[in-house]
Amino acid sequence: MVRMLRPFTRAVTYTRWLHLFIAVVWPTMWSLIDSSRMYVAVVLLALAGLVPAMRTAEGLQASVLLLGRRHGADDPRHAGDPGKAEGAGRREIVTTPATGWADRGRTVVWLQCRLAIGCVVSFLTIHLPMLATDLVATARGGAPDPSTFVQVPGQHWWHALLVPLPVLLLAGLVVGAGRLITVLALRLLGPSPAERLAALETRTEQLLERTRIARELHDTIGHALTVAVVQAGAARATGDPAFTDRALEAIEETGRTALEDLDRVLGILREPERPVSSRPTLVDADRLLESARSSGVTVDAEVTGPLDTVPGPVAREGYRILQESLTNVLRHAGPVPVRVGVRVADGTLLLEIRNPLAGKVPGPGRGSGLRGVRERAALLGGRARTGPHEGDWRVRVELPLG
Repeated sequence: MVRMLRPFTRAVTYTRWLHLFIAVVWPTMWSLIDSSRMYVAVVLLALAGLVPAMRTAEGLQASVLLLGRRHGADDPRHAGDPGKAEGAGRREIVTTPATGWADRGRTVVWLQCRLAIGCVVSFLTIHLPMLATDLVATARGGAPDPSTFVQVPGQHWWHALLVPLPVLLLAGLVVGAGRLITVLALRLLGPSPAERLAALETRTEQLLERTRIARELHDTIGHALTVAVVQAGAARATGDPAFTDRALEAIEETGRTALEDLDRVLGILREPERPVSSRPTLVDADRLLESARSSGVTVDAEVTGPLDTVPGPVAREGYRILQESLTNVLRHAGPVPVRVGVRVADGTLLLEIRNPLAGKVPGPGRGSGLRGVRERAALLGGRARTGPHEGDWRVRVELPLG
């Protein structure tokens, strides 16, 4: 019983009722002009639906009155409404002008459906209470109202038992018609397939951008913190003032570089249109190698091929892959000898980082660093292999240049 009465405690039930009443304003106005040709009002309404701006007007009205979007409440997605079953959680009512004939056609159908349902609801909203009044009158022996659509002359005491029926019918009509018009609005005023595809592409681009920024922060801050921790631990272990000075200098330089990268990434968040050309590329790989060497790692680097001809996206992602690989060496193996190979040939960029195995071998796919390397390679259409190889731990990445 409480569940049946719950719709009448929500404001959206009554705003939907009002929405259907508004639908009959136009035919009512036309009846004052020429009541003998009411079909003209229907035709004119259909022609109005072909105007692109009509979709915006109807979408705004439906969003406010049918979904309660202005207040952020009474949405059928949260109210157990049939709209939820019809995809209300996945589809919205758009408020942009019609962009094609398909959108205009759906607007025309929407206007006609709203008019038909509105006329029925308005008529019954007036006459069902009048019927209840007539039943009371005939139960008492009075005459029914001549304007009502049901005429039952005479006195019939048992009519008093039927008085609640028109009231209950009206209540069911208000709730049912409101839900029906909401489902139709979601279908006819919702986004077209092209608009849904565009929204999905936009959402995908946003998620990819967030993922890229997360990787940038992970690589930059993770590398800086790893270098700082290794340097600080080595300085404390050696107790050599000269080495401590060099370690502090390396920590300072790494921290400064990390702050610059952090400021750049935050700038991208604040200004999405900012170009990414300021991001480091493989041409700047020397500072990564020097940072690793200052942490006690012996780096044997071999670079072959013209790095300056590598396309920007590949060069930037290659820099981050190299940075993440060196960070993993410092984090998991410590100051061990590392062999770095960078080769540009045959339309491919080959990165290979090898270091002696130390401790337990990580399982396949473990660690966010290895995942980041694979994700970057996959986004560029390349491939990455990580794991033990000939007694070493190897990261081998191949990226196409074209």
